[in-house]
Amino acid sequence: MGIAVRNLVKSYGALTVIHAISFDVADGEFVTLLGPSGCGKTTTLRCIAGLETPTGGSIAINGETVSDPATNLFVPPHERDLGMVFQSYAVWPHLTVAENVAFPLTVKGERDVAAGVNWALDIVGMGKLAKRRPSELSGGQQQRVALARAIAARPRLLLFDEPLSNLDARLRDRTRLEISRIQRELKVPALYVTHDQTEALSMSDRIIVMETGRIVQEGTPRDLYQQPVNRFVADFIGNANFLHVQRVGREWQLENGSPISVDPATDRDDGRSKIALLRPEAIRLDETSSPNVAGQNRLTGRVVGGMYLGPHVEYIVEVGADRLRAYSRSALAPGSPAILSFDARDCRLVDDMAQTEARLQHAG
Repeated sequence: MGIAVRNLVKSYGALTVIHAISFDVADGEFVTLLGPSGCGKTTTLRCIAGLETPTGGSIAINGETVSDPATNLFVPPHERDLGMVFQSYAVWPHLTVAENVAFPLTVKGERDVAAGVNWALDIVGMGKLAKRRPSELSGGQQQRVALARAIAARPRLLLFDEPLSNLDARLRDRTRLEISRIQRELKVPALYVTHDQTEALSMSDRIIVMETGRIVQEGTPRDLYQQPVNRFVADFIGNANFLHVQRVGREWQLENGSPISVDPATDRDDGRSKIALLRPEAIRLDETSSPNVAGQNRLTGRVVGGMYLGPHVEYIVEVGADRLRAYSRSALAPGSPAILSFDARDCRLVDDMAQTEARLQHAG
């Protein structure tokens, strides 16, 4: 049955850091809380784990309420039957790998601790290192020990608090795959906290984007990438260009007067949406004139810089008052003219945060 969070509030004195948020994590689902530092995602996770006491709202795990300040109900962390992996690994240096993994089994009173340890270490591929101490392990191996300890007692819920932030890029990639594989194999609900969009997009069944203690948008990775509700989400998930547009008669124009067509699904004539989202990969970049294609926008710009990234070059192209990022495998010199072509459906009008809040208040 997973996790059910209802109207969760967390305050420290006069400062409220979580503002009555609600969400669910279904059984077997992998959900990520994504947002910048200070947005409240880790505090939310710690409330679910029982490491923080909520100020208001309720939390239920597998149908059992574990926190409800209204009735003074608070189930301590060790009775919530969950496994948690921290950013700092939190493995005990004076214990061996096997002894670290055995700890939750011992606390739970399992009869065959050795069997549970062997099972967990086999899952994470650390069986041959059971007798080593953390000082004899790499950072990636220590994180695997922390993961084995989290799953050893076969918890009904897994929580991850930015577990990969201390690993190098190549090791992060491998560990992401391992965490996803293990979670699918165990078929338990998982809640994962990160500020890394790559982790969120590659691992999640669903992503919940947070800012200033509130949920801004939630949905599948594809939904959030292709249909962000506002500029904040668009800018936080993936690379994004933003064009400043204005309504002139029945058409949208750039500030330099160039007409531009946008996705009809976002074309609200409300006089407020004046930011157009355009992903770099949606742009075709040509140094010379390209043929007109029905339904496509064509803008003229000037290349002002580029970064060679291997598979392609990321160019910065100046179009009027805007600077856009576009990808190309061609070699374009700084200062050269460029034609940018893109489909109208790839150019979406989006709100800023203030407009989103006003729209939600009006709807409510």
